[in-house]
Amino acid sequence: MAAAGSVRKAAARVGLYATVIAFAALLAFPFYWMLIATFKTDRDLYNLKNNPLIFNDHLTLANLTLLFTQTLYVTWLWNTFLVGALVVLITLLLALPAGYALARLTGRWGEPLGIGIFLTYLVPSTLLFIPMSRIVAILGLQDSLWSLVLVYPSFTIPFCVWLLMGFFKSIPKDIEEAAMVDGCSRARAIVQIIMPISLAGILSAVIFAFTLTIQEFTYALTFITSSAQQTVSVGVPTNLVRGDVFFWGSLMAACLITSVPVAILYNLFLDRFIAGFTVGAIK
Repeated sequence: MAAAGSVRKAAARVGLYATVIAFAALLAFPFYWMLIATFKTDRDLYNLKNNPLIFNDHLTLANLTLLFTQTLYVTWLWNTFLVGALVVLITLLLALPAGYALARLTGRWGEPLGIGIFLTYLVPSTLLFIPMSRIVAILGLQDSLWSLVLVYPSFTIPFCVWLLMGFFKSIPKDIEEAAMVDGCSRARAIVQIIMPISLAGILSAVIFAFTLTIQEFTYALTFITSSAQQTVSVGVPTNLVRGDVFFWGSLMAACLITSVPVAILYNLFLDRFIAGFTVGAIK
């Protein structure tokens, strides 16, 4: 019996590790493909007889050279970072007090207001970009990064308010009430007590808002026309796909350089990110 139990445990462990390895390989494959495509020659990429998963020819830096010398990729990266930082700042400045207020709002209006705010996030951008473009034109922000800074918070704030509201609800009111009894004002109790406890939820909101800025395409394509003002999500496909010519090596290089920092960010703060979404930081 003991031997049979040991065999079952070993088989279960092998099955677990095999499943984890399979999922890891599946998730890592896009990064592997982008990496090898970055350094492959066009002759290697387009020859259907070659094995696409290995280098069949010599390695080349031509794809990176084209990306950095014949496009404005560095400018697009800077534009994306600038817009993302400003959007995250605006989102936190508005979502934090709104989420806290809705979490502490008692009565029949607190929950419906929170749900109503979240429902605005579900409206697709394909329905809103025409009226949004009209607003941008009236404000004179066409072909400007400020148009994206203005529009992006319209869908990052609702989700972050909903996320933070659920997280603040998990924090007992007794904590801040005790701080206020000891002489803290409500604002000081929020800053010194509630915010540090809520770090996982705040970090989740930051990651969400920033990654959404990187990947958003519809508004960036509609509001920005000049290449020097574009973000990565629009500049890469519109400048490296010319008619029916696809610069695959340079496309993969641009995607790899953009996605690796985001992947590292997610992995570094994965535990806090999961805690923010599962509201598991308070025990």
